[in-house]
Formats: sequence, C-alpha cells, structure tokens
Amino acid sequence: MPVPFAQVAGTTYDVFNGDADGLCALHQLRLTQPVDAVLVTGVKRDIALLERIPSEQPARIAVLDVSLDANVTALRRLLDSGSTIEYFDHHAAQQVFSHPKLRFHWDEAPEVCTSILVDRYLQGRHRIWAAVAAFGDNLEAVGQRLAHELGLTETQVEAIHQLGTLLNYNAYGESVSDLHFAPDALFRVLHAYADPFDFIATAPAHGVLLDGYREDDARMEGLLPQWSQACGAIYVLPNQTWARRVSGIFANRLAAGDRHRAWAVLTEQSDGSYSASVRSGAPDAAPAHRFCGGFASGGGRKLAGGVNRLPAGELERFAADFFQYFNFCKS
Repeated sequence: MPVPFAQVAGTTYDVFNGDADGLCALHQLRLTQPVDAVLVTGVKRDIALLERIPSEQPARIAVLDVSLDANVTALRRLLDSGSTIEYFDHHAAQQVFSHPKLRFHWDEAPEVCTSILVDRYLQGRHRIWAAVAAFGDNLEAVGQRLAHELGLTETQVEAIHQLGTLLNYNAYGESVSDLHFAPDALFRVLHAYADPFDFIATAPAHGVLLDGYREDDARMEGLLPQWSQACGAIYVLPNQTWARRVSGIFANRLAAGDRHRAWAVLTEQSDGSYSASVRSGAPDAAPAHRFCGGFASGGGRKLAGGVNRLPAGELERFAADFFQYFNFCKS
C-alpha cells in the first residue's frame, strides 16, 4: 500500500474538482489516508483552484482532477514556498515540469479518469468508488469493466451508474448557488460512507439529488440542435438554472447515444456569454481539449473538453470551427 508523500509542517489542503471524478478520487484517497484538511473546490468550471492557497507558509497539498495547465503559475509559487504536492489528474498537461516536492500521477488516455489514477495508487482498495466515478465521467465501458471485476449484480451496477450521474450532475452551474449542494459540503456528506450502497440507501442528500435530476431531466426531452451535420451537432440551451445544471449531463447523454459523432452543448450565462461542453467521437484523432484550447478559457482532455466563457459574438465562429475540426466521420 502506498505511503503518503513527504509531509511538511503546516496546513493540509485537499484541492479537487467538484464533479463525480474529483469527489470520488478524494474520497478514495482519504478513506485510505485520513487527514484533517481544508477543502478547496467549486463548480465544475472553477478550475483555477491553486490560486486560493496562500504561500506564506509551506503546506501539504493534494490536488485531484484539476488541470495543471490552468494552475501552473500558482503551482510553481506553492512549490517554491516549500509546499509538498501530490497531484492526480487526467487532463492535458502541456506545461508539466519536474520538482522534488511534486509527485505527479498523470494519464491522459481516453479510458482513464482521475479516480482510476487514485485506484491504481491505492492498489484497488476502494475500487467501487472508481467505478462510480467512471460512470459519472461518461466512461461507460470502464465502469462496466470495474463493476464486473468487483462481482456486482446488474441491480448494483445500475445503482452506482445512477450515483455517478447524480454526483456529476451536481457539479454544473455558473456558481454554487445553481447547485443542489456545494461540492465541499457534498464531499463531507459522501465521505461518511465507505460503501456507496449505504449512501444510496440512507443519505438524504441522495434523495435530494435524485429528485432534482428527475425534474431537470424532464426539461431535456425534446431539445433540438441549433446546428447539425453528419459528423456532429451543437445544442444551445437558455439562460436558466436548470440548463446550466444539465449541460454536462446532456452532453454525456448525447455522446453515449452516438459515440462516433462530436457533440457540443452551449449554455447561456447570466452575462450573455456561453459555456461550452464538448465531446469528441474520435478522441485520439480529434481530441476535444485541442479544439477547446483554441478559445480563451478552453481546455479539457481528449474525450471531453469545455470553454468556460464564450462571448455571444463568437457563436458562429465556434460552430464553423467545430464542424471543420470534427470532420473525422466524413468520407
């Protein structure tokens, strides 16, 4: 069993993406290596999280499912201050560097999520939570494989599939006020349960998420694309709280329905700009993060990427670039 990275005096921080993968990655880690830590997280698009950590004193920091490229300046600052950082991530990391106080666990393969990296590190000790995360991160085949390895019944697989979906659903919003639970609060509730089936059966939070998801799910029925071609389609959702909450889940649903096409879900924000959730149907040939990186505040990974803020005036350009880039299924 792995031992914790070198410890330093000072505060411990757990920095994590507020979605299913970030929640389950940290949950696995702290079930095995419990520690009293300050939680640093936010909505799905809130990724510049290391900027929130002060560097006046060295700290011990765990970072999970947060883009290194989006945090590289703050990361260097914290390392230079003497902090020790254990970093798990599966997003693109073009600016990665070596440092004696940084241990970077990374794999950008399309079938890998951060919870799987933590599962490898912990040698499968809490693998069922990696399966929950895989389902939440739209890695259906991976989730099924992990569930099969664990010997789960079909009913159990359906239950953790739904749980992963609900945890991911809760992360999407323009601000925490859009969410049913702030991600740090949801982590504290979730972390009381080593067994996901106990959480499903007894945690009131599960019922709140399920009721909210079902209500928002009904609003997704009948949505039609704004633009559509053979290689993919783009949907535009209104400036509504429900739309911001379902944007990622809706993009995952579209991709699950046809994994050979590319998909984008644009959701209007309160300032008139749009957020974009993008899914690639050919992650190796046409990775989503490379397309999204062509826009300010864009990034992600091979299979799924996003743009945090797309000005309304760039929608037509986004659509044109989208169909030019994701032309892999054309003859």
